[in-house]
Amino acid sequence: MYIHLGGEKIIRTSQLVAIFDVSIEQSSKLSRQFVAQAQKNRGVEAIGEEEPKSIVVTEDRVYYSPISTSTLKKRAHHMDG
Repeated sequence: MYIHLGGEKIIRTSQLVAIFDVSIEQSSKLSRQFVAQAQKNRGVEAIGEEEPKSIVVTEDRVYYSPISTSTLKKRAHHMDG
């Protein structure tokens, strides 16, 4: 199954590791370090021109998505069921 992250970006649900609200990056030093490390190793991709609302972590990339965390989680849960 697949999850639409916004724009033209779609990922396989099997690659999904985590979905976080983008505010976690500002409130957590560990989250900032994780994203910084991802930029060095795997890359980080911003989807579209809109302000990001969530951070989606997959096995090989980190995405900034303009879709809210709750909507993405509903899509992921819907695809699992």
